[in-house]
Amino acid sequence: MHDATKFYETWPATMNGMKARAPEIGKAFGPFFQGLMKDGALDVKQKELIALGVGVYARCEPCIYSHVEKCLKAGATPAEVMEAAGVAVLMGGGPVYTYTPGVAAA
Repeated sequence: MHDATKFYETWPATMNGMKARAPEIGKAFGPFFQGLMKDGALDVKQKELIALGVGVYARCEPCIYSHVEKCLKAGATPAEVMEAAGVAVLMGGGPVYTYTPGVAAA
């Protein structure tokens, strides 16, 4: 549970395998993601912190790991990352709280 190292080592190959089997999914999702997750009224860091909070709330480990990485690359501090996770816990309660170790591990 919450093996960030394994995730970061295996996720690219996992996604590439999916894209090879169902390229239409990546072709549809990729431009949507790229079009939305760039600076606009909200900057990339803010959008990534929101995406992380939603990922934690949804209890999606790949989302958590992916968006923690993207948050940090966008300039978020570890404290900001954990605070975004805390807001998700506030909204989702105990079941969401159990996913915060994954945020810390990432």
